[in-house]
Amino acid sequence: MSQQIEVGVLGATGMVGQQFIAQLAAHPWFRLTWVGASERSAGQKYRDAASWRLPVAPPADLADLVVQEARPGNGAPDLVFSAMDASVAGEIEEAFARAGHVVVSNSRNHRMAPDVPLLVPEINSDHIALIQTQRAARGWSGALVTNPNCSTVFLAMALAPLRQYGLKSVIVTTLQALSGAGYPGVASLDAVGNVVPFIPGEEAKIESEPKKILGSLERGQVVPHPVVISASTTRVAVVNGHTESIAVQLEQQPSLDQVRHALVSFSGAPQRHNLPSAPSQPIVYLHEENRPQPRLDVDRDGGMTVTVGRLRTCPILGYKFFALGHNTVRGAAGAAVLNAELLMAEGVLASPVARG
Repeated sequence: MSQQIEVGVLGATGMVGQQFIAQLAAHPWFRLTWVGASERSAGQKYRDAASWRLPVAPPADLADLVVQEARPGNGAPDLVFSAMDASVAGEIEEAFARAGHVVVSNSRNHRMAPDVPLLVPEINSDHIALIQTQRAARGWSGALVTNPNCSTVFLAMALAPLRQYGLKSVIVTTLQALSGAGYPGVASLDAVGNVVPFIPGEEAKIESEPKKILGSLERGQVVPHPVVISASTTRVAVVNGHTESIAVQLEQQPSLDQVRHALVSFSGAPQRHNLPSAPSQPIVYLHEENRPQPRLDVDRDGGMTVTVGRLRTCPILGYKFFALGHNTVRGAAGAAVLNAELLMAEGVLASPVARG
């Protein structure tokens, strides 16, 4: 691209909003010029409205940016990323799309709507065609595009290369990091030295979202993949990185070497387009018996890689392995930025300018 385009972030003061800002700080295509948040934060400079929680320093040029109320207008650019809490995201994101903005959302509200793309660009880049259906049905000039639940991203990435062998059923148990609960998140007496075997709403998302992502686009509609998924979710005392123990049943019976090769050779549209946020190898396999580990592996390729290990036979379903991903990067802000890059590369998103 010859020049950067202006973008905004809704929900910019929260944990995922801060991760958006970190992802966009040195982005070669996008320039962050607008931040929106609740009425409580609106009117304040960003440095005063946000309690910065990331280990990297906030961009210096953002400190004096005035936080705007999260509504269309107020100079918001055409391309807006949303990190808004689900309790308010639904109506606000629709209002922006109705007003002509392209909203690339991390919130759950619109993920399963039939005319809204639920994207993991390596897997289902063709689903961006749903934007045409969405605009025709709703009369919008803008659009809504979503990325999945964080744990869903890693599971779908690990399953997508195995579709060629006929995915039948999956059992997955997650060990999810504390940062996935936001800030202040899980109380210390619940988190330290403990495993919490319940995360509200999480299991339902993991069991349903991959079916849409892995599904096929036929005559303007997504036909869900028939794979059956059983999920159990836990919260563990890890700062960043969701680990998943995955067992898979396949219609065919490939060797372990064939399964491993399918994983490490997997790539998609982000790699073909050489998108700025895309890792050259989206799935990395580690042969050590005690990997992947969040402390050692979660930040690989800036947190955009899914790391897999311990592939072995399962006496019940056939195959089992572990997968790990960075929940606030590849599972949230980084995923949305990659989605926006795909929209640009595919010509769906024209070069936006700031609105008045």
